[in-house]
Amino acid sequence: MSHADAQTHTSEVLLRGRDITRRWGGLVAVNEVSIELARGQVHAVIGTNGAGKSTLINILSGELAPSSGQIELMGQNVTAWTQPRRARAGLGRSYQRNTIYPSFTVFENCRLAAQAHTQKPWAVWQSAQTCTASTQAASEAVARAGLTPLMDRSAGLLSHGQKRQLEIAMCLATAPDVLLLDEPLAGMGAEETERMLALLNELRTGHAILLVEHDMDAVFRIADRITVMVNGSVIASDTPAAIRESVEVKTAYLGEGH
Repeated sequence: MSHADAQTHTSEVLLRGRDITRRWGGLVAVNEVSIELARGQVHAVIGTNGAGKSTLINILSGELAPSSGQIELMGQNVTAWTQPRRARAGLGRSYQRNTIYPSFTVFENCRLAAQAHTQKPWAVWQSAQTCTASTQAASEAVARAGLTPLMDRSAGLLSHGQKRQLEIAMCLATAPDVLLLDEPLAGMGAEETERMLALLNELRTGHAILLVEHDMDAVFRIADRITVMVNGSVIASDTPAAIRESVEVKTAYLGEGH
């Protein structure tokens, strides 16, 4: 057993997918994929376009039902749970496209996320500013994501990288244990990438993180484990060092340059 295998088995597994399959008519988008996300680890999923990565993350988050297979969150079978129910149970998710409210400030975006998570329908009369729990959660999330100096800035005025940081801050405002991050580095320059990698490295402590990403240099720097998908199936899942040396992975995806 490799060090990563031992680490996965001794760490607390927070999210587990067992033999997940998704068919669209005759097309099998995800084919019997099993994956484990453990607290304290970044688990990257890589693959070419059409490999099934986005479908997998949509199934794990509850946006899409699997054709077969099972999803467990904190040891509970959540396969039939809706996305909001999974979110309230500790699952946070970011998207390829920005899902922020551009006319609201950084802080207001995070407070809205926190309020949606706490869901107090009986308090619709209560001013958002007086909701202590959501205000505190938003402040902590903004600080954790390194955005405190920008908390009063309209989200639409942020740089691309800052908007991606805000998306993660909005996730953090919902107090998740598991973070599903869909291409958080897409479109970033070198400086923004470094800032995001530093944030992910910090968030690793206390969270289980699934990272879908195309930036291979970043993946090999940040990931504890890498799962490689081709045509909906997993062809390898191992440590970055083992993946880098895999002839099958090189042939199917990475190329000889890695």
